[in-house]
Amino acid sequence: MGVTLKLATSLDGRIATASGESRWITGEAARAAAHRLRAEHDAVLVGVATVVADDPELTVRLPGYDGDQPTRVVLDSQQRIPSDAKLVRSAADVPTLVISTEPPNKRLTDADVKVIQVAAREGRVDVHAALAALEAEGLQSVMVEGGGVVAASFLEAGLVDALEWFRAPMLLGAEGRAGVGALAIQSLASAPWFRRVSVETLGQDLRERYERA
Repeated sequence: MGVTLKLATSLDGRIATASGESRWITGEAARAAAHRLRAEHDAVLVGVATVVADDPELTVRLPGYDGDQPTRVVLDSQQRIPSDAKLVRSAADVPTLVISTEPPNKRLTDADVKVIQVAAREGRVDVHAALAALEAEGLQSVMVEGGGVVAASFLEAGLVDALEWFRAPMLLGAEGRAGVGALAIQSLASAPWFRRVSVETLGQDLRERYERA
């Protein structure tokens, strides 16, 4: 299973202001590139906090695009995704998975959301188990889109193969919401290391591409 972590942040690595405002940090060209990335992956994955805060569609929306939509995946240990979320309301049209630590909730399965129960780790969905479940569904590549806690979970587990980082020329400060949550790094040697493979200017934004070192 290939895992790409996609971040769209300010220069100081923030994905939203302290109040939660995040649309739009990056510009149109960067957002179009992110949609092309979605089209290149079998699945797009977020945590339930991102769904509650942003109500995303997680679809490929590009002019003239008529290819397959990636499977939308939500890590949601307690299945608290709202019934009126766009992901739930469109689940009959676009494959949508909720990965939980509890048995499937009829509220979601009746809406054509597939719920997969996996093991828990420290009260959250175990990301190794989540990837194993996606592989069992026949999915071979996934793009992790947020939020910060989910990004940190995949990094901490050593599961991120590639990093796509879109950075806007603004600063949001320490009170902004971090693109990567706590990693509890004790030494530089134990930090996740990546090798930069390209840098590209997209409008006023910067796109940096990395591979696991």
